[in-house]
Amino acid sequence: MKAVRYHSYGDAGVLVYEDAGRPVAGPGQVVVQVAGAAFNPVDAAIRAGFLQQVFPVTFPHIPGFDVAGVIAEVGEGVSGWRTGDAVVAFLPMTGPGAAAEYVGVAAGILAAAPRTVELADAAALPSSALTAWQALFEDAGLKAGQRVLVNGAGGAVGGYAVQLAKQAGATVTATGSARSAGRLRSYGADLIIDYTANPLPQAVAGQRFDVVLNLAPTSPQETAALADLVADGGALVSTTTPGPEDAGRGVRTVRVFVRSDAAQLAELVARVDAGELKIDVAERRPLADLAAVHAEAAAGRLAGKTVLIPA
Repeated sequence: MKAVRYHSYGDAGVLVYEDAGRPVAGPGQVVVQVAGAAFNPVDAAIRAGFLQQVFPVTFPHIPGFDVAGVIAEVGEGVSGWRTGDAVVAFLPMTGPGAAAEYVGVAAGILAAAPRTVELADAAALPSSALTAWQALFEDAGLKAGQRVLVNGAGGAVGGYAVQLAKQAGATVTATGSARSAGRLRSYGADLIIDYTANPLPQAVAGQRFDVVLNLAPTSPQETAALADLVADGGALVSTTTPGPEDAGRGVRTVRVFVRSDAAQLAELVARVDAGELKIDVAERRPLADLAAVHAEAAAGRLAGKTVLIPA
């Protein structure tokens, strides 16, 4: 099969589109023929070696932990799945990934793919939507009637967070560039702040939020300023820089560490099929373009979610 692999840590140039052995389904596994694999910024950080203490990989490594595809082979002991089933999954970040024509997947992390979107596009759902879900409802404990600030709402996680928070009955303020404003408005954001024109502290002066979800790269000082925007007893939840350990006023600060969860992913798929949750894909590219995608991301030229499609 064809796959993109890297044989050492380094810049985007270490990614090579090459022949690799096709996986075989072991006990409790299936082999998925990949329809789409989503690029995530964490893929680039792992490839560069920045996260090797947390996510060590074995070389040669196939990146990509978000996959959508069709089951091509079912291993011993697998029940509930059969060849031909369309599925999605959030793969282990250190295992062989989805940037290939086929990938082996533990059956326990699979969910049926949405029926109402293109199968390849469904690869944009798993890790991003699960991050939003777990951050809002597990880490922050979001409840109806609360006020939420989503900082960095223009990205994939932010888009899902705005939709999920609004559906949960929250009042949602979202930060994003003018480019993402229309999409965020369509997701139900009550107020959109263009962070390129209005610094956040001034834009929300005098306001406090029950939940602040930080998805943007922030300095410790900027993160502390976000904590100041949290109402007494509220929560600052961050996927990037952790908040201050003691923010005072009963404010909790939580660092988000997403996990694969098949039941939650199935619920998110159901919302997609019900028309309640929209998947946004900015670009579809051939799998062979993955090195270029990594390079464009490093240069800040990649906007929105990119899905890679095997030939």
